[in-house]
Amino acid sequence: MTTVLTPASPLTAADRCDRCGAQAYLRVVLLSGGELLFCAHHGRKFEPELKKIAAEIQDETERLTSAPANAAEEER
Repeated sequence: MTTVLTPASPLTAADRCDRCGAQAYLRVVLLSGGELLFCAHHGRKFEPELKKIAAEIQDETERLTSAPANAAEEER
């Protein structure tokens, strides 16, 4: 997924995938206005189509593989 850095606020646990309701890790700002939110799975699944209609894509899927800041050193 192509990442575009935007001044948009970070996605939170309250942001849900428009397709399945899972936590969203991608925000797609549409050329026509508005936005769509996707979990990592649906973001990958619809990536080719999204690239055609997106003005910007905010991709935070790297958060799925990074250790939390409060994790013990051996967990990182």
